[in-house]
Amino acid sequence: MSDGTPLDVLVIGGGVTGAGIALDAATRGLRVGIVEAQDWASGTSSRSSKLVHGGLRYLQMLDFTLVHEALTERDLLLTEIAPHLVRPVPFLYPLEHRFWQRFYVGSGVGLYDALASLSSRRRAMPFHKHISRKELERVFPDLRHDAAIGAIQYWDASVDDARLVVTLVRTAAEYGALAASRTQVVELTKTADRVDGAVLVDAETGARHTVRADQVINATGVWTEETEGLAAEEGGLHVLASKGIHIVVPRERIRGEKGLILQTEKSVLFVIPWSRYWVIGTTDTPWTQELRHPVATNTDIEYVLEHANAVLAEPLTKDDIVGTWAGLRPLLQPGTKEGTSSAKVSREHTVASVAPGLTAIAGGKLTTYRVMAKDAVDFALGDRAQSLPSITDHIPLAGAVGLQAVRRKSRAFAEKYGWTKAMVDHLLHRYGSQLTQIVASVEAQPDLARPLEHAPAYLRAEIAFAATHELVLHLEDVLVHRTRLEYEVPDAGVGALDEILDIIAPILGWDSSRRETERRSYLDRRAATEAAAQTATDEEGEHARLQAGDIAPMISLAEPS
Repeated sequence: MSDGTPLDVLVIGGGVTGAGIALDAATRGLRVGIVEAQDWASGTSSRSSKLVHGGLRYLQMLDFTLVHEALTERDLLLTEIAPHLVRPVPFLYPLEHRFWQRFYVGSGVGLYDALASLSSRRRAMPFHKHISRKELERVFPDLRHDAAIGAIQYWDASVDDARLVVTLVRTAAEYGALAASRTQVVELTKTADRVDGAVLVDAETGARHTVRADQVINATGVWTEETEGLAAEEGGLHVLASKGIHIVVPRERIRGEKGLILQTEKSVLFVIPWSRYWVIGTTDTPWTQELRHPVATNTDIEYVLEHANAVLAEPLTKDDIVGTWAGLRPLLQPGTKEGTSSAKVSREHTVASVAPGLTAIAGGKLTTYRVMAKDAVDFALGDRAQSLPSITDHIPLAGAVGLQAVRRKSRAFAEKYGWTKAMVDHLLHRYGSQLTQIVASVEAQPDLARPLEHAPAYLRAEIAFAATHELVLHLEDVLVHRTRLEYEVPDAGVGALDEILDIIAPILGWDSSRRETERRSYLDRRAATEAAAQTATDEEGEHARLQAGDIAPMISLAEPS
């Protein structure tokens, strides 16, 4: 990662917060490195509800400032930072009571719209509107007729969270950041009680490297306390893990044109339209098992089905589910550990000084990753931040610049290569203006223009692009984080494995033995995940999931102090 020249900032953690920090620091002109122990976005940042939203629930807490901040970030992503990756989604809030609830919810959503309008920028979303029962039956036929007397329609947005992270890392690299996945921090180095770098282990080779840095920023989410423990200090942030799961069902299984937001006794349940399927979730339960492999158990799946079926005219069954995923939210606990010298706190996230030279950030949500990154870098730089202010509110991510021009060319691409309108839309959504790079690869190798035989939603060119441009090191990186095949098709992409391997093996220099190792590792992972989904408890689910080893295991660190 380093040529021996000390870094200004070393970021630990390759989720959305860490990737955002790397981009923020790099665009300030700093020498930046970012490391991730597994694949990019392999933790929380690939297992969210995939929503970019203001957070309606915070209006109930009267936290108008926080909602305005999140809505501002939502609209920035939609219009300037990542218009190809982030897309508007209409949601219906079903109403059960004709008068008071329509007034109460309508006032809240109206305030939501008003807070989104408090900006010098043009509105990115339409205003909300009231929906009658008759109109509701038209736009969402599969909502039970007795479940609502009407609805309020409002707008938020969705994003492929893992692609957002990879795009952030790639953009940071374009501005000079040094990035290394499958690279674990096993020790923090010190000089005169000040953290001044880290010892890194390359999970691919076992090689150890020492990197010096003026500032180290810990952005490891649910691993925050474990990373803090490497500093051998008493200070830091308290973070607990909460599990949320989602299920995926085919789009044709539920007749509806818009998403749903439903209140449950434990959390909010979303029914989210996404491409060829629906995403339904989430849960919110404490997780006390190991952090690397949260799983969706049978109990979790039944909970989501029960609450979705409470409003659906045609109840879903487990046979309808084509995939699931489980993720851990890093829940920031009130206060900081004894010995923490200073902290910057918002309702959603906290930045704290763990030790001289070591900053930690935890909490927050995907939508406000840019604000979190700005706060973390400002805090780490101290007085220097005034002369090096953040500019990421004006930095488009890779694929955003020139999007409109490439969109106009896309019809010609479709005609030339026989791509459907849906395929072109899919490509623009994933790559934006970098679709021209996909086209260039097809020009050089025409067979890449074809869809995968057993996963036709993706082109062969996309698989090659993942290996050549998107920092892939393993087969599972392609199936889990560069595409969504692990959970968006019933066989989790198994039928496409050989074709995918045929494409990426020559690019990555894999021989037949390595191909088989990668293939077997993914098949074992899938079998263990399916076994976990049959269990009743987290303990049983963890036991089932751990029957499959990791292709590049993390080193077990000492328990946090």
